[in-house]
Amino acid sequence: MTTLISFVVVIGVLIMIHEFGHFLVARLCGVGVERFSIGFGPVLLRWRGKETEYCLSAVPMGGYVKMLGEESPLEGSDGAAAFDPQKSFAFKPLWARFLIVFAGPGMNFVLAAIIFTIALATLGRPVWPPLIGRVAEDGPAAAAGLQTADMVVSVDGGKVAYWEDLEQAIAESRGRTLALTVRRDGVERPLSVTPRRTVVRDPIFREAREAWEIGASAQLTPQIGSVTPGAPAEKAGLRVGDLVRAVAGQPVYSPDEMMQTIQRRAHQTFDMTVERDGRPLAIAVTAAGVRERGPSGQEMEIGRIGVGIVTKVVRYETYTPLAAVWYGIVKTWDMTALTAKGLWKIVSRQIDSSNIGGPIQIAAEAGRQAKEGVASLALFTAIISVNLALLNLLPVPMLDGGHLFFFVIEAIMGRPLSLRKREAAQQFGFVLLMLLMVYALYNDLVRIDAFKIFR
Repeated sequence: MTTLISFVVVIGVLIMIHEFGHFLVARLCGVGVERFSIGFGPVLLRWRGKETEYCLSAVPMGGYVKMLGEESPLEGSDGAAAFDPQKSFAFKPLWARFLIVFAGPGMNFVLAAIIFTIALATLGRPVWPPLIGRVAEDGPAAAAGLQTADMVVSVDGGKVAYWEDLEQAIAESRGRTLALTVRRDGVERPLSVTPRRTVVRDPIFREAREAWEIGASAQLTPQIGSVTPGAPAEKAGLRVGDLVRAVAGQPVYSPDEMMQTIQRRAHQTFDMTVERDGRPLAIAVTAAGVRERGPSGQEMEIGRIGVGIVTKVVRYETYTPLAAVWYGIVKTWDMTALTAKGLWKIVSRQIDSSNIGGPIQIAAEAGRQAKEGVASLALFTAIISVNLALLNLLPVPMLDGGHLFFFVIEAIMGRPLSLRKREAAQQFGFVLLMLLMVYALYNDLVRIDAFKIFR
């Protein structure tokens, strides 16, 4: 029930904001609106405004704003105008029609920016202390004398408040030796460390890039964020909220370390030391083996126990209102760029198309985020809002981007495309979207193994 309600709320908000964008700009441009509908299909509720009929329809997978002059004939049977031509969408200048269509996706971007801004101003961003976790034996940190549990106090005389400050100083050093002050056992001592160049992989797309590092990681305590029903973790007794201290006898200082340690143990039984309610527990887990492609494309078997891993947040750092607005916009832009990059990689076959998700995946994730709290669900809504905006801007007929593409052609040609060509394009776009929806739904069913009943 939580999953269903969360899904309806998220989708409902996104649709309403999207259609309100079209509605608002249409009104501002003097276009009459006949109907504002949340959902498609049979109307469940309706109420009549001064000029517009507002509807709640049965299928909550979209909505529409029906404007005067889109489909209605200009003249009635008696030769009189069926509506005021001045309020017709088709008779408005090209720039006005462009703005009306763009306003839908535009409002989804605005919604995301508002949510990010509120979150940054009220909750803030998660930050972690500059506390040293694992130190690589052959790295610059070990050579400099850094040890696990050292607290970095300053770099080149500048105060270090958070781990991200230390990371930024290392990145900006470009290999220059840094003078550190660290606190160990209550005593501050100076150390010098020279960062080295290395190759790291993007955590999302696994792309290789060069970076500077000192061979030491932060202490980012892994925490169980979710447990898959029926998975090895659930059978072993792991619970959401458990803090993971060690895997197979090895201390783990970050979610990445925990994941990598488990991945090397497919079909093996090992102990996981977790902290629950302030008490340490040793839990035996047997990892399943899953075949996946590695970074170089080769197929390998890795261990999985069926948990979602998050980082235990030590504290949050809030922003001033003005800074929150700026970083809310920046976060929206970054999320847009990330989504666009992901879409391109799927289209260009750099990422497997099985990553395309549909309504079931959105509903499942909405339910999971709702269980973590209103803030998590709101941030999830912002991310989906950016995805919806970008997808709607694709130059595919039937989508807002398709209409905008037609407007660009009209601006170049000096006249709109013929009705026959537009109708043919709309039919093609409809078929394409239906195929995409069916494929996304198929992927969702595969993820939940819904086809096992046929085996």
